Parts: sequence; structure tokens; C-alpha cells
Amino acid sequence: MTQSTKESPDGAAGEAPPAPMSKRQVYTVMSGLMIGMLLAMLDNMVVGTAMPTIVGELGGLAHLSWVVTAYTLATAAVTPIWGKLGDIYGRKGMFMASIALFLAGSALAGMAQSMGQLIAFRGVQGLGAGGLMVGAMAIIGDLVPPRERGRYQGLMAAVMPLAMIGGPLLGGFVTDHLDWRWAFYVNLPLGGLALVVTALTMHLPKRPRGASRIDYLGAVLLAASITCLSLMTSWGGTEYAWGSSMIIGLGVATAVTLALFLLWEVRAAEPILPLRLFRNGNFSLASVLGFLVGFAMFGAVTFLPQYQQLVQGASATNSGLLLLPLMLGMLVTTMVVGQLVTRTGRYRVYPILGGLVMAAGMLLLAQLTVGSSQLTAALFMIVLGAGMGFLMQNTMLIAQNSVPMKDMGAASGAATLFRTIGGSLGVSILGAVYSHQLTATLSARLGEQKGEELAGGGGQLTPALLKKMDAGVRDAVEHAVTAGVHNVFLWATVFAVLAFAAAWFIRETPLRGGGPSGGQSTEGRPVAEPAAL
Repeated sequence: MTQSTKESPDGAAGEAPPAPMSKRQVYTVMSGLMIGMLLAMLDNMVVGTAMPTIVGELGGLAHLSWVVTAYTLATAAVTPIWGKLGDIYGRKGMFMASIALFLAGSALAGMAQSMGQLIAFRGVQGLGAGGLMVGAMAIIGDLVPPRERGRYQGLMAAVMPLAMIGGPLLGGFVTDHLDWRWAFYVNLPLGGLALVVTALTMHLPKRPRGASRIDYLGAVLLAASITCLSLMTSWGGTEYAWGSSMIIGLGVATAVTLALFLLWEVRAAEPILPLRLFRNGNFSLASVLGFLVGFAMFGAVTFLPQYQQLVQGASATNSGLLLLPLMLGMLVTTMVVGQLVTRTGRYRVYPILGGLVMAAGMLLLAQLTVGSSQLTAALFMIVLGAGMGFLMQNTMLIAQNSVPMKDMGAASGAATLFRTIGGSLGVSILGAVYSHQLTATLSARLGEQKGEELAGGGGQLTPALLKKMDAGVRDAVEHAVTAGVHNVFLWATVFAVLAFAAAWFIRETPLRGGGPSGGQSTEGRPVAEPAAL
């Protein structure tokens, strides 16, 4: 097989991919990547279950939210920076460095003696976690050509349901049978295994370092903009009113730092987020799709457990199991679509179908009533999960196929960042929709004073507490929660429809890599072949 340097129609393949690996080699390398991804996804769920015990020992209930905020804030702020560092200095070293930093933060968090220390060490964890997801995605982009990636998509997609189900169960076990500090120490053996597997099995092309420079100012401006935006969406409507000086100030700071970042990136020799990537229509559309999917998915799914626990009486202990039908729909669809993309080289139709099916799933979930059964909710969740399965991996696939190999990290970081920002805005904005409808319904049924009192404590309502209320109040709460979730899913449907509309503008450009067509695209045009061994 000869090395090709032809440029693909999308302008992305100006260089040849690395030498192909056998399936066994790829699976071995992916085991280390999956452990790294699992660390990032699992942590918040394990810690969330252990939080009541942690607060009971360390105190600082007023700062409880910062234990989560510090982690997510740090993760979002450094995600694109890790991606660019991987482009410059090599992905293997950066991925291992992010694991090491995450493990250091985990060990320190387990030794924390105060809430302030725990918050600071959770920030260190978040700095490492920012490199885990983007590093894994960029490495997969290096190792496996887009055309062949469908063979392995099922493994990548399986990490999310595993974290959703295993996180609360593991957190509950650690809290009940071990010390809460093991909620952090449990990361150490997993991370150590990921380091060993990565060090021994991952062999990536060497990258020249001489002419590369780190865009420090761009990194600072981008991190500042993301931090201000994350704080605004996290605090708005909860810690501070949306019209308060704090939230308005954060909004202004977000706009100013973002404008300065864009102005600087145009001039920077080695921009942390190359703006030229957005000249590619498919890359820009993949970023928009990632944002819309993150907004609709994370925003809506956040409130499903509220309905299932407070209306259907499901237990909160095994909360990860409540979303199993959704994850099952996503996993099966991702695996099937991945295989079809590998066999045919066609991918444009799947984001279109994904937007349509996700909108249908959201609309179905908006029809849930107080009397709907758990089976009905589960079937509707399967539809939503199927829509997510069409979209989740394919948006990353399109983004990575639209850029040169040397920009794989920056592209992966940007795609992950847009999805994260969309999810953050979705949770906060749809949370405001939910809260407003909850208060309005309770006030209409129980009176304004009683309604606002119950709505203000909505976050502390549990199925056990609800059962102790009299029948009239319980009925009002159930109808209010159902009405709130109904509005949330209606608004999420709007964003899913926007994703459906945006997907129509994606162009079917050839996927890099081989396939049954023997190096030819489905349109009969040559595509770049892997470099010779």
C-alpha cells in the first residue's frame, strides 16, 4: 500500500494518516482509552452519591454546590487547551499527563480535611478530566480512520451507560461499606491501569516540536470566557437572580473575553483554537449540532429522574437504573449506525434521522401524565436514546473528518467544548423553565404562599417525604412536577428540531480511510489511504 498525499474534497486530507493497526492492537489501545473516559464520566456520579456523608463530616453545607462546580468549571475551561497541546506535543504524552493530574487530584481530594480543601482538589481533578475525554477522542481519530471507526463506536458509546448505572451503585457501596474518601481513592487503581496500558500499547507517530509554540494568551482568554459563561449559567436563577448585577456582570465579562479571544486568535502564530477550522462548512455544522444536542439532551434528561421519583415513586438509591432504557436505545443505535458507516461510507443521513427521532422522543416524553406507567416512560426514552445514538458519535466523526490530521486535537476539543457549553446552558435555561412552571402550578393549586414554599424546597423533595404529605398536597406536587417536565421537553423539542434542520446542510464528503470500496469513496472519488507499514 502506498502513501497518498492527495487532498480530499473537504480539504482535510493534506497528509496521510498513520500506519494502520490490526483490530487486536486497536482494541488493546482502546481499553486504556475507555478506562480514561470512564474515570471522567464516573467521578461526578460516585461523588454525588457520597456527598451527604462528606458534608456531614467536613461541614460547609453552604459551599456544597462548589464541590461539583469546581470540577465541571475546570474541565470545561481546559478541554480545548488539552486538545491543542496534544496537537503540538503528541497525544500519548498529553493523555498520560491528564490521567496523572486527575489521579493527583483524586488522591488529594481523598485526604481533604475541610470543604475548602476538597473544593480546591476537585478543581485539580477537573483540570485532569478535561484532557481525558478530548485526548481519548483525538487518539481514536489518529489511530482509526473515520471510515473504519464504526467498528469501535459501540465500545466508546458503552462507557456512558456503564458510568450512569455503575456510578450511583459504586457511590452507594462506598458510602455504606467503606469511608467516603474511597469515593476518590477508587480512581487510583483504575487510573493506574489506564496509565500502564497506555504506556505499553499505544504507539503514535512522533510530532515535530521545533516550530510549535503555546498560545498562552489565547488559552487564558478562552479559559476566562468559558469560566464566566459557566458561572453565569450555573448561578443564574439559583444563587443569583437572572437580572442581578452579578449575572449581568458575568455576561458582560463573557462577551468581552470572547471578543478579545477571537481578535487575538486571528493574529496568533499557533492559535489554541484555530478559527480557520470554521471555514469548513461541515466542521461548523458539527459544532452547531454538538451544541444543540448537548442543550436538548442534557437539559431534558436532567429532569427525568424528578418525574420518575416524585410522580412515579421510583427509588433514588439506584437512580442510574432509571435512565437505562435511554442508554440502551443510544447504545444499540450507535453500534448499528457505526457498522453501516463503515460498510457504506455514507453518514449524512444519520444526523438528519437523529434530529428527527430525538425530536419525536422529546415530544413523546412531553406527553407523560401523572398516571403514565414506568413502561410507557421507558418506551419513550428508548426513542429519545435512539435519536441520541444517531447523533452523538457522528457529530464527532464529521468534525474530525473535516480537519487535517495535525488539527485533530483542536477539532476534538472544540467539538467536546460546544457540546459541554450546550449542556450547561440547557440545564440552566430549561431548569428555569421547570422551576417557573413548578411554582405556577403549585401556586394555582395550593395558593401562592404555600406554592412558593414548596417550590423553593423542590430540590429537597424525596419520594419518602412526599408520602408523608396529605393527599391534596401530594397530588398538587405530582401535577406540578409533571407540568414542569412537560414544558421542559416541549422546549427541548424545539432545539431537537433545530438540530434536524441544521443536519440537512451537511455535505457528504468522503471519509478518510479504507473500506470495502478499496480506497474509493462512495462517490467514486479517491480518498487518502493509510501510510505504508
